Amino acid sequence: MSLRRVNVDPSKQGVRPLSLICGVCLSAAQVTEPLSHAAPGRPVIDGECMRRLCHNPMVSLSQPSKRPYVLAVFLIIAGLIGLWAAFELTLDKFALLQNPHAQLNCNINPLVGCGKNLDSWQGSVLGFPNPLIGLMCWVAPVAVGVGILAGARFARWFWMLFNLGIVGALVLVIFLITESLYSLFVLCPYCMITWTVTIPTFWAVTLYNLKTGNIPVPASIRQRAAAVYSWVPLITLVSYAVVAIFAQIQTNWIPNAFL
Repeated sequence: MSLRRVNVDPSKQGVRPLSLICGVCLSAAQVTEPLSHAAPGRPVIDGECMRRLCHNPMVSLSQPSKRPYVLAVFLIIAGLIGLWAAFELTLDKFALLQNPHAQLNCNINPLVGCGKNLDSWQGSVLGFPNPLIGLMCWVAPVAVGVGILAGARFARWFWMLFNLGIVGALVLVIFLITESLYSLFVLCPYCMITWTVTIPTFWAVTLYNLKTGNIPVPASIRQRAAAVYSWVPLITLVSYAVVAIFAQIQTNWIPNAFL
């Protein structure tokens, strides 16, 4: 840890020398403080000055003044829904392992069912059943949401790592959507529930990290992300519509899904 004493010219009226102790002290420029605003023996340093001079580079400097309670509640709800879908798929996979000819509750008709997905190689992308991935990973959004509600403030690296995991989940979902529509020609109910919560989770977390600076981007991109953040529900509906259009073109699901 590097410590540096920052001295201010005491000849300036209303200003006295300050000593800053923190992880990194970058510059002594403009470190001033009106004496009238300082408590005796406890100098108060301007917040923006402290942010510029002394900070841990691994912690976001752009912490919002208001905790993202809405995001936290959404993460908890989305995580619980994802966990439920993964749990149901895991039970169905166990049933198929015990009896390959088992009649699963999720097998509604030739177009809508999960048995074909679970028996395919696409159902075990990493060498083990995909539902186990959901059981392991959907705990993370729930934990992050609960942590925010409990008052936790996460470091920048944590948000970036969390966002990377969400991106990985979206990539897997896009792959499974493509395989379901163009290779298996079947729509898995519990898989679609997973798609339904993964897509808005990606948009919400990514735009939040962009607008708050957890993902280091230029100020112009942060401003755009902040403007778009409130439109996450609409963006999610548009994303659903795109998937539905491709599904209709490939499987004609609208007249056949409920037969």
